[in-house]
Amino acid sequence: MTAGVPEPHERDNEARHDVTDELLDLEERHSLTRVAGMSTELQDESEVEYRQLRLERVVLVSVWTTGTQADADNAMQELRALAETAGSQVLEGLVQRRSRPDAATYIGEGKVTELREAVVATGADTVIADGELSPAQLRNLEDRVGVKVVDRTALILDIFAQHAKSTEGKTQVELAQLNYMKQRLRGWGESLSRQVGGRAASGVGIGGRGPGETKLETDRRRINTRIATLRKKLRAMDASRALQREERVRHRIPSVALVGYTNAGKSSLLNRLTGAGVLVEDALFATLDPTTRRCRTTDGRVYTLTDTVGFVRHLPTDLVAAFRSTLEESVRADLLLHVVDGSDPDPEGQITAVHEVLRDIGAGERPEQIVVNKVDLASSQSLLELRHNHPDAVFVSAVTGEGLEELRTRTESRLPTPQTSVDVVVPWDRGDLVDKVHRFGEISQDEYLAEGTHLVARVYPDLAGELKPYERA
Repeated sequence: MTAGVPEPHERDNEARHDVTDELLDLEERHSLTRVAGMSTELQDESEVEYRQLRLERVVLVSVWTTGTQADADNAMQELRALAETAGSQVLEGLVQRRSRPDAATYIGEGKVTELREAVVATGADTVIADGELSPAQLRNLEDRVGVKVVDRTALILDIFAQHAKSTEGKTQVELAQLNYMKQRLRGWGESLSRQVGGRAASGVGIGGRGPGETKLETDRRRINTRIATLRKKLRAMDASRALQREERVRHRIPSVALVGYTNAGKSSLLNRLTGAGVLVEDALFATLDPTTRRCRTTDGRVYTLTDTVGFVRHLPTDLVAAFRSTLEESVRADLLLHVVDGSDPDPEGQITAVHEVLRDIGAGERPEQIVVNKVDLASSQSLLELRHNHPDAVFVSAVTGEGLEELRTRTESRLPTPQTSVDVVVPWDRGDLVDKVHRFGEISQDEYLAEGTHLVARVYPDLAGELKPYERA
C-alpha cells in the first residue's frame, strides 16, 4: 500500500484475497532479465524517456469496441496471461465499452478517474493497456494516473526479450524494441528546444546562432544508427539460413512447419514426433528460436519438421518485421501443421488470429493441416464444435499420445512426392545413389542382382538425371 493511503476495510481485504488466490506462481520468473533501456524514470529533464518494464503489481485496462462480452472477457484473460508471463502480479482489470479508443487517454475521462482510484486502492505501480498507445496517450495517462503505463506492444516485447536465447533471437528482439522506441522519444523543457539565430533566438546573439541539434534528435540518430547495424547483422544471419534452406531444396527434402497460437503445444508435439528435446513450458512465447529436426516417413523418405514462434492476437507489426527471416520457414514450408489449443476458451479466435499473421507474412496460401491439441483438457462441447467446423482436422494430445499416429499418417500423405519414374540397375560401387533413392524417392521394387541393385522407383528430376546412365535396357 502506498504512503498516505488508509488501511482498507475488512471487506476490501477479502476481495483482494479472492483475486490473488487465482494468480499463478511466478517465482521462477523473478530471476529473468527485464528489458533494458526503456525506463520512465528520468535522470534529468533533458533526458529522453526510455521505458524499462519492471512489472510487479499491475492493473489491466482494455477498451471493448467490437464482439461479444465473451470476446471481451477472453481478451482480458489473454492480457492477464501476458502480464503474468512477463513476471507481474495482476491486481485488477477494467474494461470500457466504446465505439473507438479515446484519442487523448485511450479510455474515457470517467474511466481515467476510476483507473486512478483502482491504482491507489490496490497499491499498483503499473498500468497495462490492451492496445498500442500513441506517445500522447501514454503521456496523458501517466500524468493523470500517476504511475507507469505500458501498452500491449511493450509488454510483448518484454516477454520476447526474456525468452530470446540465440544471437539471432536477441538481435531480432532488439531491432523490434528500437523501432518501437524511436516513435516514442520525447523530451522536456527548453533544454530540448532547437537552437536558432537572430531575432528568432530572442537575442541570444553570438554563440547561440546556428542550426544546432536537440537531445531528441541526437537520440533518434543514435537509434537509427543502431537499427542499421542490427539489420546488417540480421542480413548476414539470413544468408546462412538461406544456404541451409538451399541445401534442403537441392536435395528435394520436403519441409513441414508447426505454426499456431502461442502456448498451443507446438514444442510438445515436436518432441513427441521427433524426440527433439525442445524446452516445453506452460508460458506464452516460450519458443522464439526455430528448431528443425529431420524425420522419416514409414517408407523411409526424409522430411524436416520445424517448430516456429507462436502467434498472438494483434502481434506487433515491428515484431513481425523483425522476425520475418525466422518466419520464412513457414512461408517456404510444403505443409503447415496449424496447432490449435482445444482447451482454450476461444479456439476459433486463435485460428483466425493465426490466419491473419500467416497472410501478413505471405504464407496464407500454403497447404495447411489443422491439428487440435490438448484434447485431454478440452471440453466435449468445444471438441464437438471444432469437429463440426473443421471436419478434416486431426485431434491429438501431446501429453497422452492420443491421435499421434493419425497425425503422422496424415502428414506423410500430404507431403509432396517425386514424379519421375526410373528403372535402373545401380552398380555396387555406387551405393551413394542407392542411399539417395531410399531417402528422397519412393521405391516400388528393389532386388539384388549380380551386377548391382535393381530399383524401380519415383524420384525427383535431378536425382533421375544422376541415375540415367544406369537405366535398365
